[in-house]
Amino acid sequence: MIHTLDLQFLTDHSIAAFVVESSEGPFLVECGPHSTWAALEKGLAGLGYRPSDIGHVFLSHIHFDHAGAAWALAREGARIYVHPAGYKHLLDPSRLYGSAKRIYGDLMESLWGEMHPIPAEQLFAIGHGQSIEVGDKTLTSWHTPGHAVHHIAWQMGEDVFTGDVGGCRIFGGPAVPPCPPPDIDIEAWVDSIALLRGLEARRFWLTHFGEVTDIDAHLDTLEARLWRFARWMKPYVDAGKDAAAIGPDFQHFMAQELREAGASESDVQKYESANPSYMSVAGLMRYWQKKSEIV
Repeated sequence: MIHTLDLQFLTDHSIAAFVVESSEGPFLVECGPHSTWAALEKGLAGLGYRPSDIGHVFLSHIHFDHAGAAWALAREGARIYVHPAGYKHLLDPSRLYGSAKRIYGDLMESLWGEMHPIPAEQLFAIGHGQSIEVGDKTLTSWHTPGHAVHHIAWQMGEDVFTGDVGGCRIFGGPAVPPCPPPDIDIEAWVDSIALLRGLEARRFWLTHFGEVTDIDAHLDTLEARLWRFARWMKPYVDAGKDAAAIGPDFQHFMAQELREAGASESDVQKYESANPSYMSVAGLMRYWQKKSEIV
């Protein structure tokens, strides 16, 4: 059984954590930021559990909205599983936290909460194709870069927890790619989408937000919009525009994409909370800048 917990980050249906019940007890896929710890505790309590009942936490990647509370679950006794490239940042999060602090400033703690080291004996770097058994459940790690170099999609039979490489989709609306800096790589993301297609899953579980069953159509839309967002950005980058100048235009562009796909005004705001347009501006700008540096 998979239960979706709404962590109520800024609004509803923004960030999910997934509780999986196994013969060994419950475990989590994703855990959200530390700032939503109270919502996580409440969601677990609704299922009859406490944080100390969670023995394992499987992270898609180390961005705060996915992994920020992992240290607190480790303090409750959980084992934490992460991509090898993210391992050192959870072992010692000072650089990760400091980089985010420069972006968010005084909002850092209210948005994301605290972050502390996870002891090495509770932190595990998981290879591509490696499987972990928890009771009667087996999760397989698929390294899926594109959104982040340290990204994993976790497969459990016909279910795949896609993290952000599977996009953001709210209330059955359109699939949208979250594109924050610094690791956006469109070509790698397309390869990861191809990997997801080959897993023969029946259900995707998106951290932003929830269950998806029309997998082929979802991935078609995600891939097309990923390229459309990137191509929209390129002329601005070529013209030397800075992020502050591009931001309002891209936010308007993204909102129109959502409206034309049938999203309500309320849903447009939920997408913005789950997938801030200003972060995609920075990420897609950096993608094109790195491409020009290579050339």
